[in-house]
Amino acid sequence: MKVIGFAGYSGAGKTHLVEQLIPALKLRGLRVSVVKHAHHNFDIDHPGKDTYRHREAGAFEVVVASDLRLALMREFEQPARLTVHQLLAELWDGVDWVVVEGFKESNLLKIEVWRADAGKPARYPDDDFIVAIATDSPQQLPQATLRPVLDLNDPDAVAQWLVDNGDRFDYDPERYA
Repeated sequence: MKVIGFAGYSGAGKTHLVEQLIPALKLRGLRVSVVKHAHHNFDIDHPGKDTYRHREAGAFEVVVASDLRLALMREFEQPARLTVHQLLAELWDGVDWVVVEGFKESNLLKIEVWRADAGKPARYPDDDFIVAIATDSPQQLPQATLRPVLDLNDPDAVAQWLVDNGDRFDYDPERYA
């Protein structure tokens, strides 16, 4: 499996790019999974649902499955800060690409999503794991770079760049052990 991170500050357009990148990769016959960093108290379950009731009753894990999908919910008794590598280990082996959104401090290879209008600093000058910058304002990058500069508004071109450079993104969990 190949893994690429997308990092940047809130409002830069990471989710929008990832949302468009997934179908662009799927059109190339690739199976794509996503690992997303969320804030503390997110929930995908709803009061009144059986799975919610099981969690409220104290289940450590609840797996719910149908013929179309599977979901695993795990409750931590104490706050746990899982690494991106621990989350990647939870994924099914039959995936071609994993797109990681968030985890901007991770040691994964990443594309920085940067917009001048967002008013946030660029991370690429200080992060050796950033291998490219996706932006809508390349002429306003705060520092010259030899890294590829990709068009944030052309997810098909970003997908093609990933496919063309795919060997760089082969994930070896032993490397991060």
